[in-house]
Amino acid sequence: MSPTIRKAEESDLAGIAGLFDLYRVYYKKDPDMDSGKQFLAERIRKKDSVIFVALTGNKIVGFTQLYPLFSSLQMKLSWLLNDLFVLEEYRGKGISRQLINAAKQLAKETNAAWVMLETEKTNTVGNKLYPSCDFVLYDKNNFYQWDNL
Repeated sequence: MSPTIRKAEESDLAGIAGLFDLYRVYYKKDPDMDSGKQFLAERIRKKDSVIFVALTGNKIVGFTQLYPLFSSLQMKLSWLLNDLFVLEEYRGKGISRQLINAAKQLAKETNAAWVMLETEKTNTVGNKLYPSCDFVLYDKNNFYQWDNL
């Protein structure tokens, strides 16, 4: 049975929060279900991100979260695909690809300049997946970050 992909609603919060916590732990952050749930609730309430969920039956088995950005050079909206996670037992079934396709469709519907993402060089699965979904490795610029933590 192929999963259903749709935009998340407030009623999905409990299901997304568990996956979001697992996602953060995967990236070596301490588990914090309560703060994660609060963070996601605020994103949904303020409508400052778009979250797509993958459902098998009534169970949320994956999600992706996109944040809007703007390109001054293109003078258009663009999207940052910031989070993508599928439960381990559902991986290898094309769910990540379906979530990415939903993100690409959002870009088309909003006439966005692009969808961009970042992943660790050590993410062997992602570094195979993204090019297979027509993402191109962009290595023309240096990426810098200033941490205020």
